[in-house]
Amino acid sequence: MRSLGKAILFALAILAAAPAAAQDTGAAPAPDSRAQATNPAPPSTLSPAPTAVAAPGVTPLDPVRLEAFVDGWMTDAMNRAHVAGASVAVVQNGQVVLKKGYGFADLNPRRPVDPDRTLFRIGSVSKTFTWILVMKEVEAGRIRLDRPINLYLPEKVRLPGRLREVTVRNLMEHTPGLEDRALGQLFENDPRRVRPLDLYLRQERPGRDRSPGILSSYSNYGVGLAGAAVALGEGKSFERLVEEDITLPLGMRYTTFREPRPERRGLPAAMPAALRPHVSAGFGWRTAGFVENDYEYIGHIAPAGSASSTAGDMSRYMLMLLGDGSWNGATVFGPVAARAFRSPLRQTTDGMNGWAHGFIVYDLPGGHKGYGHDGATIAFHTKMVVVPDLGLGVFITTNSENGHRLSRAFPDAVVQHFYAQPQTFPRPPSRELGQSADMFTGSYLTTRRANGGLEGFVGLLVGASEVVVQGGRLLTGQGGEVKSWVPDGPLAQGRFIATTGNERLFFRLEDGRAVSYRDEMNAFTMKRAALTERASILALGAGLTVFAAVATFAGLALRNRRELRQNQIQARASMVQTMQAGLWIAAFGLFAAFADQALDIQKVMYGWPGPLLIAASACALVAAALTLVTIAALPAVWQGGRRVDSWTAPRKTFFTLTVLIYALFSVLLAMNGALEPWSR
Repeated sequence: MRSLGKAILFALAILAAAPAAAQDTGAAPAPDSRAQATNPAPPSTLSPAPTAVAAPGVTPLDPVRLEAFVDGWMTDAMNRAHVAGASVAVVQNGQVVLKKGYGFADLNPRRPVDPDRTLFRIGSVSKTFTWILVMKEVEAGRIRLDRPINLYLPEKVRLPGRLREVTVRNLMEHTPGLEDRALGQLFENDPRRVRPLDLYLRQERPGRDRSPGILSSYSNYGVGLAGAAVALGEGKSFERLVEEDITLPLGMRYTTFREPRPERRGLPAAMPAALRPHVSAGFGWRTAGFVENDYEYIGHIAPAGSASSTAGDMSRYMLMLLGDGSWNGATVFGPVAARAFRSPLRQTTDGMNGWAHGFIVYDLPGGHKGYGHDGATIAFHTKMVVVPDLGLGVFITTNSENGHRLSRAFPDAVVQHFYAQPQTFPRPPSRELGQSADMFTGSYLTTRRANGGLEGFVGLLVGASEVVVQGGRLLTGQGGEVKSWVPDGPLAQGRFIATTGNERLFFRLEDGRAVSYRDEMNAFTMKRAALTERASILALGAGLTVFAAVATFAGLALRNRRELRQNQIQARASMVQTMQAGLWIAAFGLFAAFADQALDIQKVMYGWPGPLLIAASACALVAAALTLVTIAALPAVWQGGRRVDSWTAPRKTFFTLTVLIYALFSVLLAMNGALEPWSR
């Protein structure tokens, strides 16, 4: 179960990648094409965005010192995390200060990373391109943030029912109220399974989880809707719109939302042939070393994460963002959008991301504010942060499954080293926290998961977090990863900070007890789990069920002659319960085999749900259904009395307890989607 948690939590929680492809039968522009910005923004009614030049008194980075620091940091981090290749870019005050590749883009034969040519998947950093296109439409007056997204969508992909009230603003702040589904459809390893954007949005529409605008819960699907809306407004495919409005004006010749697949009617044109030799492979680390992963196709939901780019191109992109939408004579967006991308949409407590019109707000060391996005696919991990008061932009991308350990920490490390006071770790424990442990301890469950079915059930197991207090520190555990925190102010505020870093945690307290918590990214909420949703209760039910099943088979072998006496109804009831025991044991065995397979993240994503999990669910469903038969037989089983042809009282009692255990466990599984082998 622990290995299952690590693998599927990785697949569910860090998948910050992409939505789909629109119609485009024209050839993609060549990578050396040029274009000029053709849609200058109208005059803004808002005040201009903050200047991109570092504030007076800010010492610019020394390129030599910066390169020495980054070389040491990257070498150490890549070795510890087993990362095959990475690429970084640092810009400041309108100039590229550092642009460098590390490691390899391919291992057979070896191809070093070239920061100007090697294409990495940048995952959800792609979303920032989508939000730029949306804000360009806002500036032009063609889209309004507080109007329903349905007004701007093709009729066949409009949201039905109560989802019709979802607004453009809801999508930008990730509050559309949708459940989150990813397994088996967000990523594909077979290009034949890539679908047009509108078809993907129709076929993979998630269910409604809550009313829009209530809480932020990350939604790739929502960004797909936004991308479809801007593409419809311009009458072009999303991929071509990005090229014409962003990448070509900025000279980003090695950036594309297109993928290296065969051309197919009904889909946008594929990646140009000139770019394909420069695509980096993705890697996983196994006992024997690096293993090359399958290519991750995300084109069916392109606006959320299908972009590939280089450190060189992303340096241009960051310079444009720091330049309020303009760079090198090209204007991508105007002052309205520039201000929006530094203005949070949601009112949040200090230190928590408020979604600056789709961009993530980062609290950086030294009290600096950053704006940008994280990105993750299965093998690629990326982070881009621009820091306006320092005139600084930092970009990192990696091509290995463990790359998130680098991408999450690198921008903070740069700012900490050059623009913040040294800190002493670990932070000391809190005596007050130790005395008030009951306020926070308990089981919590993420809101970013599927509502039901097999994906909902697995999400229940791996999306749980156990919070405990030990030695004056608060510990959170999820997917085998444990983090340590100490109070960041009075306990009544519910604010915590990492003992060995600057990450923060925010608890919501009611009547002196925590009911939920969020981290600084504000991408989902961890709510106190209901009794029926707790992994510990499921484990207890599973343990009792296994015990009852094994005892049933043991009873067949160990009963004496007197205990074998039974009437006809008891004989049939015994046969049914023996069948149940076999089915339950088979279900647990199949699920254990599935959990073992889940060590390979690709098998989980591409093969979901797979024959093992379907068979496990089917066995459990039949076993649960047979419980109805044994419940119906209970009165007749007990009517046997003390007659010669009847069970003994202990055997009747064991039969009844087994029925009760199976019934309760069946209800528990049914409530959490485990008895739906037909579901995804």
